[in-house]
Amino acid sequence: MQHISYVYSLMGRIWIKGLRPAKNVGARVSGEIEALINKIEGQLFPLVAEFQSTVDTLKKKKPKKPTGTQTPKTTSSMNTQFRRDPEVVAWVLYEANGVCECCNNDAPFTKEDEAPFLEVHHLRRLADNGSDTVTNAVAICPNCHRELHYGKEKNIILQSIYNKVGRLIVE
Repeated sequence: MQHISYVYSLMGRIWIKGLRPAKNVGARVSGEIEALINKIEGQLFPLVAEFQSTVDTLKKKKPKKPTGTQTPKTTSSMNTQFRRDPEVVAWVLYEANGVCECCNNDAPFTKEDEAPFLEVHHLRRLADNGSDTVTNAVAICPNCHRELHYGKEKNIILQSIYNKVGRLIVE
């Protein structure tokens, strides 16, 4: 079960309660578990766990400098995407007024149209049957967004956002 929690963490999802992610899960096993999760859920998401697991394994010891490639290979795939309501996104961004609803810092930069750059994040993921509503979405900076997906303290931060932003409802 800790292997599944590890793969969930690589996928940016909340891992199984009480089962901290295992540390030494191989790339092949990670890929197989991720494929099974997608199959069970009936969704086609890009496979990231096998790649990220390989990166994690390589960086544990000092990797040799790679030559890379001048012509990276391409691949085509089908994936599942959710059609988000633009009115929800616009309202959440307007209400945030350029301030991250997680860390309370100003947006990290301004876009070409002079609007502050924040990202709308669903606290319960749409892939986990979360709603696309203003009671499940926040405007956050890119750093907080990545931390809410991949950070060690994501559950604590998530709870603090629910406590801080009055419109939110735990789903």
